[in-house]
Amino acid sequence: MQKRLLLSCLLATPFCLSAQTIVNRDPQISQIVSELSVDSLRAHIDGLVSFGTRHTLSASTDNKRGLPASRRWVLGKFNQYAKQSGGRMTATIDAWTLKADGRRVDKDYEIGNVIATLKGTDPNDDRVFIVQGHIDSRVTNVMNRESNAPGANDDGSGTAAVIELCRVMSKHPFPATIVFAVVSGEEQGLLGAEHLAERAVQEKWNLEALLNNDIVGSNNKSVSPGEDKVIDNTRVRVFSEGLPAYQTADKAANIRQYGTENDGKARTLARYLKEVGERYVDNLEVVMVYRNDRYLRGGDHTPFVQRGFAAVRITEMNENYEHQHQDLRTENGIEYGDYAKFMDFDYLRKNTGINAAALANLAKAPMVPQNVTVDVRNLTNSTALYWQAPKTGKVKGYYVLMRETHWPFWQKKFFTTKLGMTLQYSKDNYYFAVQSVSEDGNESLPVIPVPNLR
Repeated sequence: MQKRLLLSCLLATPFCLSAQTIVNRDPQISQIVSELSVDSLRAHIDGLVSFGTRHTLSASTDNKRGLPASRRWVLGKFNQYAKQSGGRMTATIDAWTLKADGRRVDKDYEIGNVIATLKGTDPNDDRVFIVQGHIDSRVTNVMNRESNAPGANDDGSGTAAVIELCRVMSKHPFPATIVFAVVSGEEQGLLGAEHLAERAVQEKWNLEALLNNDIVGSNNKSVSPGEDKVIDNTRVRVFSEGLPAYQTADKAANIRQYGTENDGKARTLARYLKEVGERYVDNLEVVMVYRNDRYLRGGDHTPFVQRGFAAVRITEMNENYEHQHQDLRTENGIEYGDYAKFMDFDYLRKNTGINAAALANLAKAPMVPQNVTVDVRNLTNSTALYWQAPKTGKVKGYYVLMRETHWPFWQKKFFTTKLGMTLQYSKDNYYFAVQSVSEDGNESLPVIPVPNLR
């Protein structure tokens, strides 16, 4: 395995201490990240922009303009990549009739999500991981379906990232299933994401994580008068909800009692994305933002979060509102419009890379450990954790993660091959979690222990 030095001090076990620990990069994941191409991403963006507008309600009969034509173009890309998957990947447009709602949908209209499914190689592993972006675009008036709306960055960038991930990852086998989703109708109210999230519920998908990419391709090359000029292609934001609304009624008491407000599914996934993404993508910091989304805005991860799935939003660090939701014009010397020329394609490549690293690491890892508990029956200054093996996957061992209660990220990890560990750290002063680890060193999502009172 490729190796690099981790600057922070990690403890391999409580009995074997070292000043530094070597972080291993899985060669397969390193290869996937290295195959992501600036030129390919630029070509994907150019292809999307060439359809003039991708408004949700744009004309459905034109083969060269509008959202339906662009969806068929993406489907063609997915089918092309399916040929290199050894029969493991299939692609389709999941279409349905969108009913007029008197608000942002003024007539019945056929809509669809473009879905490519890379089937896992382990027939006993039913886990699903989704990466998505939204293909629709808009100008200032959300009902304007006629004017050109390039949508290069919002959200051509997220769509291009999904296409590129499909291009590269379809060549590689993974035990679990990866779904590449290009959803429609975000600008009209998260319509495609609502449909896909509800489908996941109705079909009982074992959906462990969703990465939503929306506005990930610009480093804010120009700004409005009076605003600071910020150019930063070394950081990207990950938005994650802390206390899920669906848990407040029946689990609020336990969450409050044990102080796990900061350890919900979305926040846990965000931490994972940061650790694994930064492991494989150089010169990029994943910045965790502790809220579900930005003020006055919404994203396609939200329908999944509301249904209890682990889902996060990935967005560039400094948005430029001159190039979002704007009529194409030049005014007071400022050029408005979401054009590709304002994008930074190497930044887009890096942001695509953190998606690739996290998806591949998750899909190669075993399932999460089962029935993870922490013994709280006695007053002690140590912590005893117990768990059971995952349902599927070849396990080399387990990591027990630890952090101080005020600390945002996991600070230490302890490896064991056993189904339990006692640490000489007080359960009152730290948070803990347990991960399954594959023979190649790929980690599952962490599982927060449940207090064992009996």
